[in-house]
Amino acid sequence: MASRIVARQLEKRFGHIHAVQGIDLEVPAGQVLGFLGPNGAGKSTTMRMITGFLEPTAGSVVLDGVDLAADPIAAKRTFGYLPEGAPAYPDMTVEEFLGFVAQARGYHGREAKDRVERAIGRVNLKGVRKQAFETLSKGYKRRTGLAQALLHEPGILVLDEPTDGLDPNQKHEVRELIKELGGDRAIVLSTHILEEVEAVCTRAVVINRGRIVFDGTPAEMESRAPRDVTRNRMDAAFRAMTTGDVGADAPRGKGGRR
Repeated sequence: MASRIVARQLEKRFGHIHAVQGIDLEVPAGQVLGFLGPNGAGKSTTMRMITGFLEPTAGSVVLDGVDLAADPIAAKRTFGYLPEGAPAYPDMTVEEFLGFVAQARGYHGREAKDRVERAIGRVNLKGVRKQAFETLSKGYKRRTGLAQALLHEPGILVLDEPTDGLDPNQKHEVRELIKELGGDRAIVLSTHILEEVEAVCTRAVVINRGRIVFDGTPAEMESRAPRDVTRNRMDAAFRAMTTGDVGADAPRGKGGRR
């Protein structure tokens, strides 16, 4: 199966800081990839390069067969992006904001309205549709951000902390939606909640100090925990991979590449 996201040797430097150091990543349709790493590991920088919000120092990104550097507008039509913070115009209502996004995507009239209605229903925003964005709780702001990412039914979704601020019931709803969407889409999901990786993801990639240190299934990742750990094994595996001296010889899962 052809990969919908293909990133090759991505690098990013900020002056003397080498934030991302030669990352290769391929994500086919039908895969929900949990993208993990401690703060400062280069995770958000990588996601911003994949979505074209940040230009790489070196490397390439191809999205659904479109080279991001050669045709950025066409490439950006292929994905929906939920960035950190779920930015929106604060005085717009949820309905107005999604209508604005629909028009920015090139939809008008009945088609725009239908897409807004479908997005509102999918992430359960009916109760706040007439409410100004600035008055929403953090959880509803995240859900509005997810709705705009889904509006044009993209084949690729890039989600940065999609359940941040949601209560347990809301988290369950969003996780079930992500699993449903992952049936025919390539999804990259950044999260600090390792329980979410086990619940939703079919693949886990861990980045540390700008490099991939693990690429495999959640079960393979959990198996990297010390043998004497019997509880919260995923957490223990993550700590083992992201503390101490992690270099080129760091362990990978079966699906990982050097």
